[in-house]
Amino acid sequence: MEDVLARARPLDGRVAVITGAGGVIGRATASLLAERGARVACVVRREADAEALRQAIPGAVVIQADVTREDEVERYVGETLGLLGGIDIFFNNAGIEGPQAAIADYPTAEFMRVLEVNVLGVFLGLKHVMPVMTARGSGVIVNMGSIASSIGAAKMSGYVASKHAVLGLTRSAALEAAPRGVRVNMIAPGFIDSRMLSVIATRLGGDIEGLARRTPDRRLGKPEEVARAVAFLASDESRYMNGTSLMLDGGLTVG
Repeated sequence: MEDVLARARPLDGRVAVITGAGGVIGRATASLLAERGARVACVVRREADAEALRQAIPGAVVIQADVTREDEVERYVGETLGLLGGIDIFFNNAGIEGPQAAIADYPTAEFMRVLEVNVLGVFLGLKHVMPVMTARGSGVIVNMGSIASSIGAAKMSGYVASKHAVLGLTRSAALEAAPRGVRVNMIAPGFIDSRMLSVIATRLGGDIEGLARRTPDRRLGKPEEVARAVAFLASDESRYMNGTSLMLDGGLTVG
């Protein structure tokens, strides 16, 4: 019976922090990690997202914070430690898509905003969570990348640049943290059924179903499929994976 319970709840007793938990991927991941036994701290920016998460995931700690402000990152880390006693899993997920425009027309302020959220936010999360984990000699970090971490896309220079940077941060952090018992990996989703993808498709003059038809699988990925990949990387089953990028794109980047 104990073996059955261990398989059903492989993250039992662990504490997970999820940023960007108000989005569909963050929420699906928080829910799955909780189902698998983790105590979860959900970091969101908006009060509406906070209230929805409190209702959706009973027992979850929900913290409002801006991931681009170092004092607020320090606060969500501190609150998690105070309320839950540690951090074993960190899903560094918060991000935005930015505008879709040619480089010559891309507003500089918007470009900087995308980098601020998608790169600085990830960096600050690493900066303040990694020491908590390395001090204990254990922990797992999963950064949110994208297929845009390894390929380009016209009219998406801000997003593509930011996600390339996340891959670089992941590799550097993995090398720093590995000798002290902490693993850092990245997931690289492709076309996932979400508000962000729908907005991008519309702005580029298409629709979300058209994107689905471009994948060899002929469908969009589901937020729950991304959540399962995060849960795998967070578990002991992936303990020899470090500094890697796990592609979740239905075969889109194969050929």
